[in-house]
Amino acid sequence: MIIPKKLQHGDEIRIIAPSRSANILSEIGIEQAKTMLEEIGLVVTFGEHVFESDLHNSASIEHRLDDLHNAFQDQNVKGILTAIGGFNSNELLPFLDYESIRQNPKIFCGYSDITALASAITSKTGLITYSGPHFSSFHMEELQNYQIEYFKNCLMQSHSYEIQPSLEWSDDAWFLDQENRKLEATNWKIYNEGQTSGQLFGGNLCTLNLLQGTSYMPNLENAILFLEDDEMTIPETFARDLTSLLQSAGKIKGLVIGRFQRESKMTEDHILYLFDKLPLLKSIPVLYDVDFGHTQPIFTFPIGGRVELNSSEKQIKIVQF
Repeated sequence: MIIPKKLQHGDEIRIIAPSRSANILSEIGIEQAKTMLEEIGLVVTFGEHVFESDLHNSASIEHRLDDLHNAFQDQNVKGILTAIGGFNSNELLPFLDYESIRQNPKIFCGYSDITALASAITSKTGLITYSGPHFSSFHMEELQNYQIEYFKNCLMQSHSYEIQPSLEWSDDAWFLDQENRKLEATNWKIYNEGQTSGQLFGGNLCTLNLLQGTSYMPNLENAILFLEDDEMTIPETFARDLTSLLQSAGKIKGLVIGRFQRESKMTEDHILYLFDKLPLLKSIPVLYDVDFGHTQPIFTFPIGGRVELNSSEKQIKIVQF
């Protein structure tokens, strides 16, 4: 695997919008996110087309590709953050210059719909990409310290590290109201105990499944999967999507599920009912309700990197990233 150079103080990071347009962000939100990143030593610049918006709240394929390719090819840019998620980053996959990306390796980070783009880049080039905060995520105030800590651990230093649970989490609309947050105590949960290590793949489940049957799908054999889904899922669709992925993946070595949003109606009963139907999950380490996905805060993890998982002790150690 190609490990991109870590970010250093004074490095430029480029904000691009390969999915939904950044015009959904408020001026205040943009300034707060920019300031937050500047406070950890990064210089923020924006792609030329990030604020363009069409009928599907996005820019044209051509303009999104221009911003992505320019970010990888610009030698002043050391890292790339996506503005936000959306629905359509997979439109770009047939048109990416994968060889140019491989020749200009650098940090590429985002989550949700960006799972398709990041996973395809890793699959096609061997470059480790990252599931972690969007640029817009740095607008959040409460719970930001945890998010920044693991963003820096993954992208701004090179020593292996353990991920600890956050003290609190939320599923509130913080982007509408930063003051009245409903915080709950965090509790990572064990479905099946065990220890393993291996290559990490995953991100947003329904988005990753878009790659099935294409040349962009990573080889998940013997992988440790980190999977999550958003408020648009329900227990039945998550069950269908997880079953489909596991059937195509073959034997995996471990499974970590991110915390569900309340609107998904994915209760403890539903999760355990689903897990109990899948015999594979009784033979590998499985953790769930972990700090990534569409609740806050989230940690950053490497797509294509390596991880050590001890579900018995609720331990996750990132060892290659």
